[in-house]
Amino acid sequence: MDDSDSSAILPQEFIPPAGDEIPDSDALPPDSAVVDKPPCSPLRSGRPPFPCPLPISVEPVLFLSMFSLALQMPLTTQYLWDRISEDVGYNGTKSGGCRNTSGPPDPLEKEVETLTAHWSLYINLGGFAVGLFVVTLLGPWSDRAGRRALLTVPSLGLALQAGTYLAVLYLRLPVPWLLAGRLLSGLSGDFNAILVGCFAHVGDTSARRHRTFRVAVLEACLGVAGMLASVIGGKWRRAQGYINPFWLALACNLAAALYAWLFVADTVTPDPGARLFSGAHQRAVLRLYGRRSGGGRGPLLWLYALCFLLVVTVHFGSRDLYVLYELSAPLCWGPELVGFGSAALHLAYLSSLLGLRVLQLCLDESWVALLGLASNGAALLVISTASSTALMFTGYGLNFLSMASTPVLRSKLSKLVDSSQQGALFASVACVESLCSLLATGVFNSLYPATLHIFKGFPFLFGAILLLIPACIIGTIRCREMRTAHDGTS
Repeated sequence: MDDSDSSAILPQEFIPPAGDEIPDSDALPPDSAVVDKPPCSPLRSGRPPFPCPLPISVEPVLFLSMFSLALQMPLTTQYLWDRISEDVGYNGTKSGGCRNTSGPPDPLEKEVETLTAHWSLYINLGGFAVGLFVVTLLGPWSDRAGRRALLTVPSLGLALQAGTYLAVLYLRLPVPWLLAGRLLSGLSGDFNAILVGCFAHVGDTSARRHRTFRVAVLEACLGVAGMLASVIGGKWRRAQGYINPFWLALACNLAAALYAWLFVADTVTPDPGARLFSGAHQRAVLRLYGRRSGGGRGPLLWLYALCFLLVVTVHFGSRDLYVLYELSAPLCWGPELVGFGSAALHLAYLSSLLGLRVLQLCLDESWVALLGLASNGAALLVISTASSTALMFTGYGLNFLSMASTPVLRSKLSKLVDSSQQGALFASVACVESLCSLLATGVFNSLYPATLHIFKGFPFLFGAILLLIPACIIGTIRCREMRTAHDGTS
């Protein structure tokens, strides 16, 4: 990261007026320009009680929250598999793995797969239904009340979810209690609210020409956290069971909330009169995509949002099925291999960050996004036919540039709106991500059991075909931009 990128994420005393573009880091006022400001309360000025001296801002919050989430997700699916296996009397996992033979499939194994997929659907739908409404309040509200509260509240909600899951493990409560924990997290905005706060913070503090890379750095934090959590979770679950990993998830969420409140500087001057429960917040989100959005940006926002919807839906849908696909025949992976598989999947965040940085030197961002979609589609095609561990990891390897498309799309959306609308913009993106979760679980988790006896890898093949739509949209927009630029210079 160069000096301008580093300085762009340092906590700044300089807060630009609403609606002004953030200047480049070299143009920010020197320290001497702000030394003589009169002292004021940290909460009213936007300064944290204990400013962090390192050149980081919201990265630790995103890292800790993602680590907790990535630690819980595969373990929750495996716990559902084990609990449902006990309920139906299936002992495949207890005998050391599922049957890996060429004979007819075990009907009990198929029943466990189907019920696990359905309960994953119910849990994700519960979080979506509640979180969708809450995020549309929190995002625009943070444009006036500040980003710090937006990062703290959902971190505490995720801690409540982890605490509920621990209660289920200790007391062996019925499976529906997992849904109750998901609802508690949804009431606080869920992980999507943390994404809103982090990306809006970057939109507040980064120059336009560095924004795509700054967004990619945040997404790389997601990948590193997910990779570490996946490796640790698989080995830890095999050694000690489920309880201790969930305690670590709870501790990470509490640490994220504490860091956000004590160390993250507000990039928006907090308005004490800002109300959380107001219809103006939803109207602010809707105005972004309306006819009066200004500058003709409405159609482009819709198109890029559609691309983001399809890409993230494929990411979510395939990710939800990887563990089920790996646990069952013919792969029959154990917890350790499942952990390595999840780590390989999350490694794509880091390789995509490196690839994005290199490719930006010679290609426009739109072409980088197209290469990312091609990488993702090729990986899904290979995984759809994977019948061995080597072939499955080959698919993960082809996925090395798959996460380059999402930071490009987030950056393009952010650049289309004013600095005073970053919270509303990323709240709408969070709604799209919640809708992605709904579509992914509704389509992919329903498609998987429906096509299990025909072609087990069909959902992955369907995802690869679906990626052709955003590829065509991004390519068409870029070609029209090039044509317009050429006509303007001729």
